[in-house]
Amino acid sequence: MSHISLVTLGVDDLVRATTFYEALGWRRSSASVDGTVAFLTGGTVALALWGRDDLAEDARIEVAGRHTHGDIALAINLDSEASADALLASAAAAGARITKPAQRADWGGYSGYFQDPDGHLWEVAHNPSFARHPDGRIELPHDE
Repeated sequence: MSHISLVTLGVDDLVRATTFYEALGWRRSSASVDGTVAFLTGGTVALALWGRDDLAEDARIEVAGRHTHGDIALAINLDSEASADALLASAAAAGARITKPAQRADWGGYSGYFQDPDGHLWEVAHNPSFARHPDGRIELPHDE
């Protein structure tokens, strides 16, 4: 079975993006390459920040205009509503745009959204139906 182990975000300003994610508690890895790519750790998946044009070139795709990244949302699931509120506040203080303040959701949890300085969309949530392990991993309910 394959697992997501690394998410790479194309960014316009590597220093600004790295500073933003460090303000949210991610730690810069020594595997980072100054001025090129920052690898950050903060849970069970590593986050890589790479210049948008460099990422497009590496993937051999054409970058056509500015994207708002509304077609994908990454999610951070936390252990409480208070933790979700605190992370959204930290994101706003670090320069994020809150697109939806956290609120109770019809699925029984609590969530809100922010866009990072490069427009990447993040959901911050507390889902009481997802078992959360001490290392941050979540366990989705499954039907048997």
